[in-house]
Amino acid sequence: SLERRLIIAKGIVQGVGFRPFVYRLATHLLLKGYVRNDTFGVFIDVEGKREQLDKFINSMLDSPPPQALIEKIQWQNLPLTGYTTFEIKDSPPKEDSTDKRACGLVSHVEALVPPDIATCEDCLKEFFDPADRRYLYPFTNCSHCGPRYTIARDIPYDRANTTMDTFTMCQDCLREYHDPQNRRFHAQPNACSKCGPQLKLLDRHGMELPENVLKQSANLLKKGKILAIKGIGGYHLACDATQSHAVYELRTRKRRWEKPFAVMARDLEVVNGLCYVSPQEARLLLSPKRPIVLLKKRPALHQHGTRPGTKVAEEVSPGCKELGIMLPYTPLHHYLLRNAGDLLVMTSGNVTDEPIVFLDEEALIRLKDIADYFLISNRPIFTRCDDSVTRVFPLPTLLVDGERWSGGVTRFANNCAGEVLIRRARGYVPYPLRLDYPFRKNVLACGAMLKNTFCIGKGHYAFLSPHIGDLENLETLEAFQQEIERHKKMLYVEPEIVAYDMHPDYLSSQYAIELKGDIIKIPIQHHHAHVVSCMAENGLEGEVIGVAFDGLGYGEDADASGATTLWGGEFLLAGLQDYQRMGHLEYVPMPGGQKAIKEPWRMALSYLYHTLGEDFLTLDIEFVKRLDRGKWQIIKGMIDKKINSPLTSSMGRLFDGVSALLGIRQVITYEGQAAIELEQLADEKTDTRYRFEIKETDGRILISWQGLFKGILQDLLSGTPAKKVSSRFHYSIAIMTKEVCKRLREMSGVAGPLPTKVALSGGVFQNTFLLRLCEEMLSSEGFEVYIHHRVPTNDGGLSLGQVVIADRKACLSACEKGSRSASGG
Repeated sequence: SLERRLIIAKGIVQGVGFRPFVYRLATHLLLKGYVRNDTFGVFIDVEGKREQLDKFINSMLDSPPPQALIEKIQWQNLPLTGYTTFEIKDSPPKEDSTDKRACGLVSHVEALVPPDIATCEDCLKEFFDPADRRYLYPFTNCSHCGPRYTIARDIPYDRANTTMDTFTMCQDCLREYHDPQNRRFHAQPNACSKCGPQLKLLDRHGMELPENVLKQSANLLKKGKILAIKGIGGYHLACDATQSHAVYELRTRKRRWEKPFAVMARDLEVVNGLCYVSPQEARLLLSPKRPIVLLKKRPALHQHGTRPGTKVAEEVSPGCKELGIMLPYTPLHHYLLRNAGDLLVMTSGNVTDEPIVFLDEEALIRLKDIADYFLISNRPIFTRCDDSVTRVFPLPTLLVDGERWSGGVTRFANNCAGEVLIRRARGYVPYPLRLDYPFRKNVLACGAMLKNTFCIGKGHYAFLSPHIGDLENLETLEAFQQEIERHKKMLYVEPEIVAYDMHPDYLSSQYAIELKGDIIKIPIQHHHAHVVSCMAENGLEGEVIGVAFDGLGYGEDADASGATTLWGGEFLLAGLQDYQRMGHLEYVPMPGGQKAIKEPWRMALSYLYHTLGEDFLTLDIEFVKRLDRGKWQIIKGMIDKKINSPLTSSMGRLFDGVSALLGIRQVITYEGQAAIELEQLADEKTDTRYRFEIKETDGRILISWQGLFKGILQDLLSGTPAKKVSSRFHYSIAIMTKEVCKRLREMSGVAGPLPTKVALSGGVFQNTFLLRLCEEMLSSEGFEVYIHHRVPTNDGGLSLGQVVIADRKACLSACEKGSRSASGG
């Protein structure tokens, strides 16, 4: 009954204690052979009784290490070799793939580097135990926690392929590393204060402060100083979140005037004192990913902390109903939160609009005018990675728990119930999305301009990059290019197809167009990519009704002068390859072009002018009373003469215009501010709506917004509170969405009635009030509603749609060429 099996485990099985787990399991079951990492995952050559081998494989699937995620296990029986022991072997050279080819189990690189993992409870106990040899050692980690992705240079995930390779383990650490019963058994970042990385505290001139680094850093924060703190994936700018003057100073130096700061809280008890926390939100906060979670604030009078008088300063998130909170995820964070205060601002270490700093020498230059002191270390970061941002939006019917695939066993990561990602980075990256369909070729998708990510398609996997930022300057473009090169190296990929947004001015598009070599280049329409991104992560094929609401995207039609229109309030009949534009908001000029985005009052004027003509100037409302008539004449001239006033169907600009009309926000200081504050104002207890008109012309639906504005103006003239107007506006947009989808469902296409599946995508659907209304109304009409959970609904998820569409389009093109060639045409 003895058998020999060659087994390959694929997924996140390196850097998570999987080999030690296999070793202990195999020795317990009296199996012989070896286990090792390689570029294909974890490779196991094992002999024993058949029933024990079956138990071995089932145990790997049923109870793997906490942070492991097995995507697939494949095996094949081979002739016995006669192993006498079981051992962990070193990884082979990359070119040595004889074993894998012999068993026919693999054909390309499939090892996945794990995400960075928050400090586990065992390491935390050691860190705060005066009797432990790692007492207050800020780089304490083990097989179950610590940095992974951000220190990995290559695969397989071995110490020699990480930035820890310059630190030689002392005898005590080596003993742990080689002890099968120790949780640091083969932990690659293993180190201690004798042999591992060290902290330094510098002033802004780069001079080192010689005293106790941890204690002095905590004292500086308590005194209201601003520290640049090196973390796992880059630098944070930190200050005491309870001291108004410190937060104000940080805002002034960083030039981030109003956008909310993220806060790190000591523990869940502190968070509960500031915000309402559901069980799902608590699980997210405490998860090994440790994202920033957006939570609803308690009223200021009812906020409290673990210490009397602990309240977050108003300057942290001025005027917002939500607070972005995360819990400590490194030993250093835990120390500071216990000794410097219960709440620290932890915002990205950068100047506004630049990428997060992760190199020490760069930090001392770029952050010297912001930080008073620098808490740095000599553990290099190889890949920058910002904090992830998420929230809970429970839609349990849409969650996927698991699925079986042919050729092996596949399991998806369990999604925290209703989690909706806003920024996907630390803790989530580089874990890919596994798609039902394989990519025919290696594809690179370059994403959009705002909230840029890129995506690489390979095999069944879509590898979405961490959040890079807005590609509006040279620094961010360089970061974008560097990350692409790192991913290509890590994944052993040379793209054969590149996808990019149709907008010619996007730096990501220019990068793609200028690539050299024999590479297929495919432009992708912005809103089609949004919809397909939602389809791909939900495993949808065929066609759906795609609702894409966002700020702007390059259109495929033009105005009377031939200028390209800017879309953003779109209803598409979309598949993974092509789409039809079935409906959209009526066009309106954007006076000033990009300036109208930063100055929403311009959009309000454009909507009013096209609703009432110049008669709106006689209205007895605050917006008109405060209007600079000289500026109005300039705006009117731009609109009438079509000077720098592109036409747009954008839903985002409609929200901006209403926000300005209500006096909420005339000029923004960060993207989406006007719409965010309009949502924050909404009173969710209304069910009345404004009128709108749905027209049908040449088989396409046109939605008029003029009735909305007339209704809003009537409310303002009658003294209706702005929060009630905001609620009615949101409710009207949801009803409009439902009615247009119903109209589309009733229309007949070539193959009969249109689909009943609706995919909601685009940055406007970050508005959870609107998202909930749309989901409820569409579901009540019998639609199957799909939203984003695992990638952002904003432009941060766009590259996933691009990579799928490009692969399908390239495949179709190749098939058509083959068909013509076969027919002699």
